[in-house]
Amino acid sequence: MFAFVCIASGVAFLNVACAPRDSQIDPSPTEIAPVPTKIAFAVPTDTPTPTRTPTATRTSTFTPTATRTRTRTATPKPTATAMPTRASNAPVAALAAPSPTLVSIPGESYRTLRVFSAPVNRPAATHPDFNLAVRGFAPTQGTLKLVDIDGPADPAAPQLATFFSDNRTATFSALYQIYEWNWECNCRGALITDPDATMAGLVANPGETLHVPVSGYNIGEGMEVLVLYADAERITLKYSREDSVTGGYTFYIEGIAVEANLLALYQQANSAGRGELPALREGQAFARARENQVKVVTRDGAFFDPRSRKDWWRRP
Repeated sequence: MFAFVCIASGVAFLNVACAPRDSQIDPSPTEIAPVPTKIAFAVPTDTPTPTRTPTATRTSTFTPTATRTRTRTATPKPTATAMPTRASNAPVAALAAPSPTLVSIPGESYRTLRVFSAPVNRPAATHPDFNLAVRGFAPTQGTLKLVDIDGPADPAAPQLATFFSDNRTATFSALYQIYEWNWECNCRGALITDPDATMAGLVANPGETLHVPVSGYNIGEGMEVLVLYADAERITLKYSREDSVTGGYTFYIEGIAVEANLLALYQQANSAGRGELPALREGQAFARARENQVKVVTRDGAFFDPRSRKDWWRRP
């Protein structure tokens, strides 16, 4: 993909017809050569750092085949047309446009769930744990295939093959390193060099739909993730009902065209105080690939290597 728990809920529906984005504006971090030696470090956050083990507040209900109930409602919002799909994974020229536009995914509708925590303590758009563009990233070198990493694995962890509609194991096109965040100066730190890669570019077909990776977690009412942040070209998904990146898996997906109705719903919930946020079912489509690559980041407190076979690429 260019992209490195829990009972009562409030509900709101929003669905709008919308039009394709023509360009991607990725963050433009200064490229920094990766440090040749791994350095162990803590990834600080402004909230307590969680362990890698999922919290007990989430209920493990691993059901690899998503059930998608699709209804449509018509609510006037930004207009868009569906982005055409391509049948080939071959590289294509970058889509050019002065500003991002929106896309629609016919048949999808979205709703909100009540959040089980206080709202994030600063605007999500400028928060380095919510909007990955605030941190930035730089290209790095490494193996463009799955890697085997020692250690335990969560059998219910989200599986990235289900990110694509055909459940394919990704072809890696590029690797990147995410920047640390220095909370004392509230500024960007050095690149994270352990693990070797913290973001992976996955080959995609421009226009293909992208789906919530299937996991063994259910955050309530048949939903699997909250949308912690979204703009026209990126989204942050959290596998729990806290308005925080602690206490559960967080996935950042960059270089995409977020579905217009979902984006409008997120903007509405964010403006209303974030007491509720959009929630998505496992396997639900939430965006389209903009170009021939999407970027994905995997996190559970610390950032992890998205190429790890035992964690993210086991077949469900």
